[in-house]
Parts: sequence; structure tokens; C-alpha cells
Amino acid sequence: MTGTTTSKIDTKRTQMADIARLAGVSTATVSRALNGSVLIKQETRERIQELARSLNYAINFSAKNLRSGDNRTIGVVIPYDINTRQHISDPFFLGMLGSLADALTDQGYDLLLSRVDAQHLDEVAKLYETGRVKGIILIGQWRHHDQLNELAMRRIPLVVWGAQLPGQMYCSVGSDNRMGGQMATEHLIQKGCKRIAFFGDVNLPEVAQRYEGYVLAHHHAKLPLEEALRVATPFASDLAQKMMIEFLDQTILFDAVFAASDLLAISIMGLLAARGLDVPRDYCVVGYDDVDAASHCHPPLTTIRQSVDVAGTQMVDCLEQLIAGGRPESRVLKIALTERQSTRQRKFR
Repeated sequence: MTGTTTSKIDTKRTQMADIARLAGVSTATVSRALNGSVLIKQETRERIQELARSLNYAINFSAKNLRSGDNRTIGVVIPYDINTRQHISDPFFLGMLGSLADALTDQGYDLLLSRVDAQHLDEVAKLYETGRVKGIILIGQWRHHDQLNELAMRRIPLVVWGAQLPGQMYCSVGSDNRMGGQMATEHLIQKGCKRIAFFGDVNLPEVAQRYEGYVLAHHHAKLPLEEALRVATPFASDLAQKMMIEFLDQTILFDAVFAASDLLAISIMGLLAARGLDVPRDYCVVGYDDVDAASHCHPPLTTIRQSVDVAGTQMVDCLEQLIAGGRPESRVLKIALTERQSTRQRKFR
């Protein structure tokens, strides 16, 4: 091998054709040898593999898998909704990604994380139709139930984290949001609260079901519902805080808050503290999700715990059934109330 040839190999990505030329064999022989084929003599196989190692050659397994039909990559998509502006760093998303990563690794899959505009979920289809992924897990329905049904009609292997909805054609895995909302509200009522503010955007399916639970708890307790106590806060913390401040500035009478997420609950506790008000002495607060921050904020937050730890396994199982041609049923996971200091030591009025 001349110095010029060595220089060229060192300064560019080594291709399989280069190895074939240097070894004096065909590219097909190189391909078989690098994949350990017994059709190639052991001596030749070892010589080609040693040459590839010396040239720092690595097989492009992604391309190989696409050619062989053995793609082991699953797309995990978090839609970007311009209205909610919920960032991927949201603790709930991070917890869900961790659960999915563990479940996919256990089953021998790679994870491809992607964000698409929630207004154009058809972009999700391209991940599958171009062969980049074997199936798709989408976190959140947002306001686009019809788009998800269209993807299901195209027979794209798709599992969605979210609420079960009427006319649903896609497979979903999610929590019992209605029961969670009812449990949270009943807990506050049991603490003596009678004017409970609800923070959350009911245009989102999961939040809408949590609000339905809030309404049910009021009906069962024969407490009136007041429109002024429903605050349509998005999940994005900056926009939510602005609306919370506006709510507090109106001096509307309330004695508790049920927030549709833990971050919303933690935000309102911070705003109350900034005004010299105490949780739970002056106001009780309950969140939703039970993210790690819920147990470390001040005071620690009472919340509805979603089964994020098992969500990944459940979604991957459903997706594997879809990939195999099955029709898995949508699944509703259990929820539980985790009581902490934000609703304890209530000062009754």
C-alpha cells in the first residue's frame, strides 16, 4: 500500500468498496465476511475483518437493517403545540422518556426521539413510511384526535399516550383521568375546602377528563360550580403564571387549588408564598402526575400519581402487537392519591 493510498484512506470515510479493492475480493464477499457468513472461508473472513478493523471501518447497521427488513428502531414523538408551548424538558416528558427508553432497551430496540408540529401530525407518518422506524409511540393527543385517527387508517403502527375518546381508531395507553380528577377534588373537599379553583386547559383531552372528575366530585358533595374558579391555564409555565397572577389579582374567593399538572401546582404555591400566603394553612393545593419535584418542593405536594413507571412497558407491548398485525385494546392504567404537606394541617374556616 503506497503512502498516497494510505493518506486517502485516512482522510475520508472508508467504504466497503475500498476494503474489497484492498483485499482483492468483491464487495459482496466483504459484506458477507463482515456479517460473519459461513459461506466465506474462515481464513478469508478473518483477513477481511482484520483489514476492516485496521481501517476503523464500522458497519452501518441502520442501513443494513433497512435493507434486510430487520429495523429495530422505534420512533418516540412529542408533538410541539404552539398554543401550549410545553417544552420537552417538562418533568413529565422526561419521566415518560425514561420509562420508554428502559422498556425499548429491554426488548432490544433503539429509540429515535422526534418533535413534530402538532398541527401537522402527518409528518409522523414519514418516519415510518421512509423506513426510519418500525413503529411510533406518540406522547400526547393534544387537540388532534382526528389526525391520529387518520394515521391509524393508514395502518401505521402507532400507540398514543393519552385519554380514551369516542370514535377512537388508534391504540392508546393512559391513566384514568376522570377518576384522578374526582379523587383529587374529593380529597380537598374532605379537608374542608368548599371553593376549589381548577387550573388547566380543558381543550386538551386528558385535562378535560380531569375536569369532569372535578365536576363529579362537586355534584356528589352538592357544592356549586363557579365558572370564575376555572382558570384555563396552559402547561407552559410562563403563560400559566401570567394567568395565575391575573386570577389572584381579581381577589376571587377560593380556599384550594386542583391543578392539572404538578408544575402548575408548584407555580401557584410559589405565587401564593410571594404574597405572604401559606400552603396549607391558607390554601390547600393538589397537583397531578407525581413528578420527582412534587416531593421536593416546599411544601411537598399532594398529587395524583400516574403509573409512568409501567407506562413504557405497556406502550411497547401494544406497539409490538400492532407491528405483528394484531389489534391491541387501549389500556387505562391505575392512579393513586399521594398525600403530602400541601393538604395537611388544614386550618378550617
